[in-house]
Amino acid sequence: MDFQNVYISDDIVSDLRRECSGWSADSVFILVDENTKGLCLPKIKADDFFKDVKVVEIKANDDHKSLEALASVWTFLCNNGASRKSLMINVGGGMVTDLGGFAASTFKRGMEYINVPTTLLGAVDAAVGGKTGINFNGLKNEIGVINPSKSVVIDVNFFKTLDRENFLSGYAEMIKHGLISNDAVWRNILAFDLHDIDYQKLPHLLKESINVKEMIVEKDPYEMNVRKSLNLGHTVGHAFESYAMQSKAVLHGYAVAWGLIAELYLSYKKCGFPSSVLQQAVGLIKSNYGVLNISCKQYELLYELMTHDKKNEGDGRILFTLLKDVGEVEINVNVEKKDIFEALDFYRDSVGL
Repeated sequence: MDFQNVYISDDIVSDLRRECSGWSADSVFILVDENTKGLCLPKIKADDFFKDVKVVEIKANDDHKSLEALASVWTFLCNNGASRKSLMINVGGGMVTDLGGFAASTFKRGMEYINVPTTLLGAVDAAVGGKTGINFNGLKNEIGVINPSKSVVIDVNFFKTLDRENFLSGYAEMIKHGLISNDAVWRNILAFDLHDIDYQKLPHLLKESINVKEMIVEKDPYEMNVRKSLNLGHTVGHAFESYAMQSKAVLHGYAVAWGLIAELYLSYKKCGFPSSVLQQAVGLIKSNYGVLNISCKQYELLYELMTHDKKNEGDGRILFTLLKDVGEVEINVNVEKKDIFEALDFYRDSVGL
């Protein structure tokens, strides 16, 4: 599998123009959602190189990361003369880069694409690593392919448009990257001031976080072994997220943060993860991420949702990515139902439910 070029850009338009000029695309399309159409697209379209490109627009938010939205992108490409030699630029958060990457990867059996993540979550998670897809049948990212973009171009200035909740949603993935990396990266994650964000310091922290993911993906692009490290927090987190979709959706990073509380407890119980680091992580999450209100009445449903996790191997077991220590990952850890319920108890106790 080809690997992506990732740029943290000081001049997004010049870097995009350079990337596009490097390929012999017969036409260029830009995919945006309702938010990035107004907030980010004008900066790109102001350049003469991009003024005549065709713009594909989809609705914002993860509940539109759907088969219907995917079909609308395919239809637009088909009706506007796109070919296998065309290029698509996905400008948006993880929803846009996931769906746009899937649309490009499957249209005419594959056209090239570039990701321009405009959210912190998109930059450190969805846009990097080649996973693409949509939600289906009430489940997160149920349908998709692994096919990396040719480039990822990141402009930190776009993150200044984010509200606090969406910034924190992305930071949750950086918390995860710190935990699976090393003590130095973890200390930097703990030290960053989330109440007074320093956008001058953010690029360094962002680069560290992206490097963690890139190194793992390079070793295991198709998630056969070590790439499962990136699933820390996501078995419980995706169950929380799918559960919340039934009433009021929650941001992905918030679900991952809450999932980390439960899964770090399982790491402590099953793998000897240090209680001091567990409490550091719980303190960071509790002070910034609020709560998902669950009771023991939801445990069976949450357990059922975990059985659909893509890390499972079809034999009825629920497999987790856990930690022995910061940077010491244990993959494919089978966890019994009673222990999962105990971890949910710990989550509720930790956030004050």
